[in-house]
Amino acid sequence: MNLILSIETSTPTCSVAIHQNGDLIAQKLIVEEGGHSKQVTVLIDSLLEENGLNFSHIAAIAVSMGPGSYTGLRIGLATAKGLCFGLDIPLIALPTLKILAQGFRQIQTNHSLVRLLPMLDARRMEVYAACYELEDLQEVQASKAVILDENSFVELSGKSLLAFGNGAQKWQSTCQHPDIQFINEPMYPEAQFMGNLAYQEYLNKNFQDLVSLEPDYLKEFMGTQPKNKAL
Repeated sequence: MNLILSIETSTPTCSVAIHQNGDLIAQKLIVEEGGHSKQVTVLIDSLLEENGLNFSHIAAIAVSMGPGSYTGLRIGLATAKGLCFGLDIPLIALPTLKILAQGFRQIQTNHSLVRLLPMLDARRMEVYAACYELEDLQEVQASKAVILDENSFVELSGKSLLAFGNGAQKWQSTCQHPDIQFINEPMYPEAQFMGNLAYQEYLNKNFQDLVSLEPDYLKEFMGTQPKNKAL
């Protein structure tokens, strides 16, 4: 049946979906900060049960590989790897920002702008961003971490751009870029948007190594050192 299970955990939104030949069958989604570790397997089990399916029907698993939440990405990838190993099925990895761009294409089908600028919040005035052609999602600028100022993305001048995602809104008031418009409603990457992308990777047999694949964090994790307690 070419069923692909998709897992998206890069933001506070945790979602899983099943697609057949790229077409959405069903999605389960929750929004719970820090709830991915508790909920992702529960969502998968309930998604399969509610649609009369089991793991033997799944031909491959697709996972959002980043950028995004460090913890969320690790949980999503670990879950996907574990299932692929146990079921002996291939793993497909998709860039998070491309998933977000595909989501825009599916929702805003009549938009005339030519380039998409999806952004995910990376805290303070930093975002993860990439640029894609609207028509075919051809990559114009690869995913990167950007500290926003009034001149950010000046190198993309000359063609109209649409900025969206939960990182775009905090830049709207200071952006001086002449070719950028903004979508005010927040958009998040979701598993339901992964179907066509994952199916093309499946047809091309573009599968990932279960041992070596790591999330694409784009920047190093900056943790805090625990304070030494007085003896």
